[in-house]
Amino acid sequence: MPSWLTVLQCLVAGVVVGLVAMETGAWRGELRRSGVRWGSAWSLALAGVCLLNGLYGVLAPGPHASGLLFARFVAYAAAIVLALPAVRAYTGGPGVRRFGTVLLAWFAAAGVLWWTSPLILAGIDADGVPSYGPLLPLAELVPVVVLGVYVFRAVRGLEVTTAGACVAGGAVVAVVALVGGAVAPASWSTEPLRGLWVVPLVAGLEVLAAARVRAVRRAADRRARMRDAIASVSNAAWLAHTPAELLETARAQCEELLHDPSIRGTLRPLSRDRFVTEFYSAEGRALLPDEQSFLRDVARVVSSAAERHTLTSKLRDAAYTDALTGLHNRPALDRQLAAALGKAEVESTRVAVLLCDLDNFKHANDMRGREWGDRLLRRVAAQLVDAAGPGAFVARHGGDDFVVVVERAPDDTELLALARRVQGRFEYLAHRVPATPMTVGVAAWRPGEVRDVDALVRGADLAMIAAKRGSKGAAFYDDLLRGEFHERTTMRRELEEAMSAGDIVVHFQPLTDTGTLEVVGLEALARWRRNGELVLPQEWLPLAEETGLIVEIGRQVFAAARNASEKYDLPVAVNVAARQLDEADFVRHVEQSWGPGAWRRLTIEVTESALLHDDAHARAALATLAARGARIALDDFGTGYNSLSRLAELPVHVIKVDRSFVHASGTPEGDAVLRAVLAVARAHGLDVVAEGVERAEELTTLVGMGVDTVQGFMLGRPAPTLPIRGRRPGTGEIEAVTPERLPQRLPHQMSPAAGS
Repeated sequence: MPSWLTVLQCLVAGVVVGLVAMETGAWRGELRRSGVRWGSAWSLALAGVCLLNGLYGVLAPGPHASGLLFARFVAYAAAIVLALPAVRAYTGGPGVRRFGTVLLAWFAAAGVLWWTSPLILAGIDADGVPSYGPLLPLAELVPVVVLGVYVFRAVRGLEVTTAGACVAGGAVVAVVALVGGAVAPASWSTEPLRGLWVVPLVAGLEVLAAARVRAVRRAADRRARMRDAIASVSNAAWLAHTPAELLETARAQCEELLHDPSIRGTLRPLSRDRFVTEFYSAEGRALLPDEQSFLRDVARVVSSAAERHTLTSKLRDAAYTDALTGLHNRPALDRQLAAALGKAEVESTRVAVLLCDLDNFKHANDMRGREWGDRLLRRVAAQLVDAAGPGAFVARHGGDDFVVVVERAPDDTELLALARRVQGRFEYLAHRVPATPMTVGVAAWRPGEVRDVDALVRGADLAMIAAKRGSKGAAFYDDLLRGEFHERTTMRRELEEAMSAGDIVVHFQPLTDTGTLEVVGLEALARWRRNGELVLPQEWLPLAEETGLIVEIGRQVFAAARNASEKYDLPVAVNVAARQLDEADFVRHVEQSWGPGAWRRLTIEVTESALLHDDAHARAALATLAARGARIALDDFGTGYNSLSRLAELPVHVIKVDRSFVHASGTPEGDAVLRAVLAVARAHGLDVVAEGVERAEELTTLVGMGVDTVQGFMLGRPAPTLPIRGRRPGTGEIEAVTPERLPQRLPHQMSPAAGS
C-alpha cells in the first residue's frame, strides 16, 4: 500500500477522534441527548476502521497481519451495529433491538468462520496482500443492506435538512466505495478502499454534528434568554402597581422572546384570592416544548405576583382601615395629616381637624349591647362621610371618636358652622337619646406654625372636652382655650407634684346626731395644701377626676380614713368619684387601701350621676363592697334625673339630702320636698343624712321632721383632727333635744353666729 494512503488513513482517523473530542466538549453541560453519545461512538468505530486499515499497510506482511485484518473486521462490525442506535437517536426512528440482534448474530457467525474456515479469509501472500474467501462480500454487505432498510424506515417522512442531505450523500459515496472494495479482487490498489470508504460518511456525520452543536448552542442561548426573561418578569412584579400591568409586561417579554406578536395573556381570579394565568398564541401556532414550558413558568410568576399583590393590598387595607366602620384608622390619619400639613405649608393654606365624640356612648353600649353599639358606630361613620362631603378624609380615631380632616380650611366661623352641621346630621338609632348626642372639637393649623400632627389632634380633643364641659356641642381651639389649657396643664403638673410631696391631705367633717348633738361619724375629704393654704376643692377636683389622678388620691383617702376610724373609734364616709368606679380593679384598690376587716365602719358615698346610666360595673362593685359589710350612701340625693324611680334597684343604705333642699327648708315648698324625700327614704328603709346645715332654723326643721343625722358648717367644718362635738352621752339617760331646747344645747363655738 502506498505510504501516502497509509498516512492519509491515519490522519483521517486522528481528525475524526479530535472532532469527536471537540463535539463532546461542546455538548458538555447542555442537553446531553443520547444522540451525542451514539454518534460519537459511531464516529470512533469508523475512525477505528480507517486507522486499522492504514496500520495494515505499514505492518503487513508480518506476524500481526492476520490479527490486524480481524481487528479491522471487528471495527467494521462495530461501525455497522453502532449505526443503528445513532440513526435512531438522530431521527427518532423505530426500535433497533431486532435489527441489532440480527447484525450481532451475523457478525458473530462471520467471526467464527474467519478463524475456522477459509470462507472469509483464505490467506495472505508474501507481499501482504490478503486473499479473501467467497463469503467475505456477503459477510460485509448483507449487514449494510439490513442497515439500509432500517435507515429507510427511520428517515421516511422526515423533512430533509442540509445536514441530513450531507449525511445521506456521504453515506451513498461510502456505500459505493465499500461495495467496490468488497467485490474487487484484493490488491494494494483496492485494499485502501476498505478503510477510505468511511471518509465521506464521517464528513457527513461531522457536518451533522456541527449543525447539532449549533442548534444546541442556539437552544442554550434561548433558554438563557428565557431564564433572563423570567427573572425580568419576577423583578417587574415588585414594581408593578397592578396585576394587569404585570400581565402586560410579561406578555411583551414573551412576544419579544418567541418572535410571535400574536402572544396573548389572560389572568383569571379564583376562590380564596388565587389566580390562574395563561399565555397562548392567538394565531394558533404550535409551540415547541421549551416554549410551552417557558410560557408556563412566566404564567406562574404572574399568578404568584397577583396573589402577593392581593394579599399586600388586603394587609395594607387592614393596616390603614378600621375593620368595623370601613373608615381610615389612626395610622392612616397620622399619615394623611402629615402629608396635608406638608402640602399646606407649600400652598400657605390652613388645615383643620374636627374631632367628633359620641356622648355617653360607653354607658349606652353597656346597656343596649355590643351589637347595637357596632351598628351605631357604622351609622355614625356613614353620616360623617356624607356630612363632610366628597373627597373629605374621615377616620375613626378610636372607640367612639371620629376625625374629619379639612384641607384648605376656611375661617374659624365657617369651621364651627361645619362642626355644627356634622353634629346636626347625627342621630341615635335607639329611641332613648341624650340631649346632645355628639360633641365636636375643632382645631386649625396655620402657615408658620410647627407641623405637629399630635398637637393638632390634641387641640381638637381639648376643644371637644371644653365643649362637653360647657354643654356647647361644638367648640374651637382658640387662644382663650389655649390659655385655659395651659393653666390646666400647669395645675395638673402642680397637682402631681403635690401628690408626690404629700401635700394632698385628708380633712374630716363630723356627722352629728340631732338628738344628742354627738359626733357619730366622719366624712373624709381630700384637700390640697399649696404654699400653706388650701386650694378650693372645686378648683382642682374636676381636673383630678378628668385626668384620672383622682384614682390615686382616692386610695390615699381610703388609707387615711381607716387610720382615722381606728384613732377616733368612729365610722368614716369616703367620697368616690365616677372615674374611680370606672376602674376595672376598683374593689381591689379599696380592699388594699382600707385594709382587712372593719367594713361596717366604712361608708362609700357616690353621687347620683355616677349611677345615672345604670353602669353594670359600678353597681356590681358597690354590691361587692356592700356584701363585705360596707354601707353605700347616695350623695346629693334629689339632683339626679330618675333617682326616685330607680332607688330600689341601687345597692344603697343611706341617702344624703342635697344642701339645696336643706337651704329651701322653712318655706311651704321646701318643707314639702323634704317630707317627700324622707317619705321615700323611709319607704325603702334607708337612713337619711342632711347635708349643708348652716343655720339653726334649718336644723330645727330637720329635727322636727325626724332627721337623725346632719352635717354642715354650723356643726363642724372639715379639719385635719377630730372636730369639736357636743357632750358625749354618759351612762345615764340622755336628755332628748327638742326644737325648743336646741339653741341651748349648741356649743358656743358652733352657734349660728359662727357662720359657715
